[in-house]
Amino acid sequence: MSEEISANQVIVDALKHQGIEYVFGIVGFPVIELGMAVQQAGLHFVAMRNEQAACYAAQAIGYLTRKPAVVLVVSGPGLLNVVSGMANATVNCWPLIVIGGSCSQFHEGIGGFQECNQVENSRQYCKYSARPASVHVIHQHIEKAVRLSTYGRPGACYLDFPDDILKQTVNSDKILPATLCPPPPLLFPDPHSIQKAAVAIKNASKPLVIVGKGAAYGVSELAVRELINSCELPFLATPMGKGVVPDSSPYCVASARTEALKNADVIVLLGARLNWILHFGRPPRFHPGVVFIQVDLCAEELHNSVTAGVAIQSDIGVFANEVLKEFKKTGWRYGSRTQWWTTLRNSCEKNTHFVKSMADNTVLPLNYFAAFNIIQKNIPQNSIIVSEGANTMDIGRTMLPNELPRHRLDAGTFGTMGVGLGFAIAAQLYCQKYHPSKRVVCVEGDSAFGFSGMEIETIFRYKLPIIIIIINNNGIYGGLDSETWDAINSTEENTRTNPPTALTPLVHYENMLNMFNKTGYSCETPEQIQKALQKALQNKNEPSIINIFISPYADRKPQNFHWLTEAKL
Repeated sequence: MSEEISANQVIVDALKHQGIEYVFGIVGFPVIELGMAVQQAGLHFVAMRNEQAACYAAQAIGYLTRKPAVVLVVSGPGLLNVVSGMANATVNCWPLIVIGGSCSQFHEGIGGFQECNQVENSRQYCKYSARPASVHVIHQHIEKAVRLSTYGRPGACYLDFPDDILKQTVNSDKILPATLCPPPPLLFPDPHSIQKAAVAIKNASKPLVIVGKGAAYGVSELAVRELINSCELPFLATPMGKGVVPDSSPYCVASARTEALKNADVIVLLGARLNWILHFGRPPRFHPGVVFIQVDLCAEELHNSVTAGVAIQSDIGVFANEVLKEFKKTGWRYGSRTQWWTTLRNSCEKNTHFVKSMADNTVLPLNYFAAFNIIQKNIPQNSIIVSEGANTMDIGRTMLPNELPRHRLDAGTFGTMGVGLGFAIAAQLYCQKYHPSKRVVCVEGDSAFGFSGMEIETIFRYKLPIIIIIINNNGIYGGLDSETWDAINSTEENTRTNPPTALTPLVHYENMLNMFNKTGYSCETPEQIQKALQKALQNKNEPSIINIFISPYADRKPQNFHWLTEAKL
């Protein structure tokens, strides 16, 4: 029997039909009723304090589950506040759906409230950006948004709903239905390319595998581990490719990254792009004659930056299985390349010695490595690590190892600051459903924490036991000690003297918990850090903030190359 149904209900029904579980956002004109309808339909609505953080949370859910979450935003500025989040999702290749309210179509062009060309503004950062022409076709547009956000290379999609559309009702039998979007199809590689890849790996004297974020998103860990272990191949992981093969694997040569990249003659790229993170695949970071075996879901990524020796469009797990089949067919196992492994292990040992010497140096104020060493020893194994900041993120990548895939979330390919607490909220919600005993540890630089610090109220409101650790060095990259700061600020024109990288020294960010009649932890010594973590781990339904003061002059390991490879003109 047909009935009149509101546009808001049609949207919610379509989302629920497509298996959407989480909606993040901030309500206001014209989406207040839509936000309420989300909860009435049994979906999770997470009300955030900033649209950017909401967008980062939603896309992290997409990465962890391979199913998009939704960001619900108001018109005009609300939509524009998530543009950076849409760009981050699309560059990171994470599924995301943004639903934005907009001003009435009757007010467009005459100065409507928060009037903004939202569909066009979103288009360059999305795979699909559209405004459904009527309530009748909403199901079809939402199915398409789900499909395009997850098929091929995942990314963001935007759907725009003007106020006058949201206020409409329609007879239920006039709604055009949409089928449930099937899971993305598996992409199998060309058999001839598999043979070429197998020959190249077999003939390599200095092979290397680079495991990228695409391998983690593709849930390819079993196949990739078998390939690495069976063929005894040295490997590196990109930041969020960590854990696809455990960092503790004897074949992990992360400590010899520079040596491995510079001298490898054949490199197998598994869901990793030759962008800035991998120095574009070019000398001097790479050997001039290196042969790349490039495996990617996206055909357009093949041969990007450099021409691959073998370019294969395929799901990563499928590729790994097919190459192993080829090796078994020819009866070949990698075996040891003594000279190559000796070089890599010597480099690993040298770099590991430096890291250990820094980690064991507990002179106060602590350096990064020493602080991370205490953290790593006192957090539960296989916690989900959210990491944000410059040195905090980079050094944390070394000091906080990952044994499982999709257990590290950081600034990603777009290098986006402000993602930390949004990612942590998403990770904790994910854990509550799928891994109730797992902990989320969010490690932030003090500058990074400032981007989204008020989300602590969101975390507290939803009783999320996230452990937030602030590595506080009084600045961006590095700050100033209190004495130097006071001397610089003695002038009335301190805007001319304060370094752009310096923040106020010794800020007690942990006192934000006082707003909720709770107490955070201020730490300077290893003993204080250990004690704070032990207490924080006892909290089962509320967040903790641990503020660790380290030396403002602490730095990372000296680099043989500038961190960002430049073009040689």
